[in-house]
Amino acid sequence: MDNWDEIRTAFQVARKGTVSGAADALGVHHATVIRHIDALEDRLGVKLFQRHARGYTPTEAGLDLLQVAQTTDDQFTQLAGRIKGQGEGVSGDLVVTSLSAQSRLLMPALVRFQDVHPDIRVRYLTGDRLFRLEYGEAHVAIRAGVKPDQPDNVVQPFLSMGVQLVASSAYIAKHGLPKDEADLVNHRFVASADADSRAPFEQWLRTVVPARCLTFQTTDYRNTTQAVIAGAGIGFVSDYNVQALAGLQAVMPSRDDWSAPLWLVTHVDLHRTAKVQAFLAHLKLFAKDPYS
Repeated sequence: MDNWDEIRTAFQVARKGTVSGAADALGVHHATVIRHIDALEDRLGVKLFQRHARGYTPTEAGLDLLQVAQTTDDQFTQLAGRIKGQGEGVSGDLVVTSLSAQSRLLMPALVRFQDVHPDIRVRYLTGDRLFRLEYGEAHVAIRAGVKPDQPDNVVQPFLSMGVQLVASSAYIAKHGLPKDEADLVNHRFVASADADSRAPFEQWLRTVVPARCLTFQTTDYRNTTQAVIAGAGIGFVSDYNVQALAGLQAVMPSRDDWSAPLWLVTHVDLHRTAKVQAFLAHLKLFAKDPYS
């Protein structure tokens, strides 16, 4: 087929909804967009868009074309992600993703890796969204909890991220410490705003104390830690943060079932590239003494 440019133009018109939006996305004149759409409709013998004052709306045939074009665009994005990591040595972009809860733990490892390989440009992406390694959105993902099982990914154990149930000196001054586990129901807690959180320590907390005790809730682990430090309530803080922060006191001994395993996840197409292998080796060495 010799009309890929026209199909790409139609795809952008469908996405943007206007000729001007598609022209901006493609970096061409709006007259070029109109010419491509007209030529493609003439070639296919069907209207792909309904024209109206607000822009262009795909017809049923246009939606069919959009679906095919989206698949093709995804495949090219996936190809680009695979190619980016090939044959470049330990240099260029290294995209790493994790939950924000692991940022304080991982930051020293990222900085040390860049110290050893100064030609690396680190891009560290955090958030709850599952970045798609198969589309080249990241080179390495650090994921917590149940072992990931996405196809075409290489999954290796990293380390276990321990947490402690602690209170700040400000909270203790106001409310004291629980006498024992049974006394937890008489205290205030900082917890995740997600009642369905899969974090093992969050699940444990919700089985031990009633909802009325969860008096301060956040959507970000970093805010949870800050709330505990400020004295909003008793809460879970990672081992790493407890060591790095002053004024936190353990409420009860840590339990193994509070910890969450961390996994190193890479896509099979990028797993063997030089920089990914170098970074994985660096992380495995780091895991032997992450709190040093």
